[in-house]
Amino acid sequence: MARLLDGKAAAAAIRAEVGSEVRSMIARGAPAPCLAAVLVGDNPASRIYVRNKVKACQEAGIIPREHRLPATTPQSELLSLVRGLGEDPQVDGILVQLPLPDHISARAIIEATDPAKDVDGFHPINVGRLWSGRPGFVPCTPLGVIELLQREKIPIEGAEAVVVGRSDIVGRPMAALLLHRHATVTICHSRTRDLAKVAARADILVAAIGRPAFITREFIRPGATVVDVGINQVTDESRAVELFGDDTRRIEEVRQKGYTLVGDVHPLHARERAGAFTPVPGGVGPLTIALLLRNTLASARARRG
Repeated sequence: MARLLDGKAAAAAIRAEVGSEVRSMIARGAPAPCLAAVLVGDNPASRIYVRNKVKACQEAGIIPREHRLPATTPQSELLSLVRGLGEDPQVDGILVQLPLPDHISARAIIEATDPAKDVDGFHPINVGRLWSGRPGFVPCTPLGVIELLQREKIPIEGAEAVVVGRSDIVGRPMAALLLHRHATVTICHSRTRDLAKVAARADILVAAIGRPAFITREFIRPGATVVDVGINQVTDESRAVELFGDDTRRIEEVRQKGYTLVGDVHPLHARERAGAFTPVPGGVGPLTIALLLRNTLASARARRG
């Protein structure tokens, strides 16, 4: 049986480290870091994500500043808000929760964000810095994966790594971070030929394709480390039994809540075949918020010298 990589424990340690540094900063007479979170519309998942980020900020001593706008907000109004936050000396980090309503260009909003406050690491300047190996903000989810691998002492240098998914938020920055740590990296996607065969070469397999339980046993080399970035809902009880076997807690979740969560990796197949893997939930997810806090702290320290 594969060992679980405990993202909750790693995230708790990072959040404690950030909280300690924030308290030291305040004790020296500096103002607490401030993160501005912008939510447009009433997407239920986005609402939960922002709420969790605000709560994490409060626990770490970071000041959260929420901006909630209706879904009908014009793009020009959102652009004005984002630019104003960039000019506000009291704001250290800017987070615009994605996805945005269809009439708003996410690219335009990202490009309007001050790169020095872009704690999500999505601005083209920060993307360029990442790929060229220069200091800058890195997207929180792939950075969290690296943190987890390092804390769990999973060797990266010299490893063959396969990233399934090529999104700007996870797949591509994940590949860059692995390359910078001297892994040999392959990026796979929907048009990759013999995808399972390519994935099965990996010492480290990162799944970020957005398809529930897509990565099955034939994708996993025996003993590989499998990192599951996906988060999907399973609403059918028979499907939950197929994915989780005798894990009665998951079956009860479907009966009581109407769904349970599964990643992009088939959990039973990962447990049987991998050497180590991240569960969903409790794997990569908690690290995303923890690294957002760390990026906000880093912005505050850089801006204040």
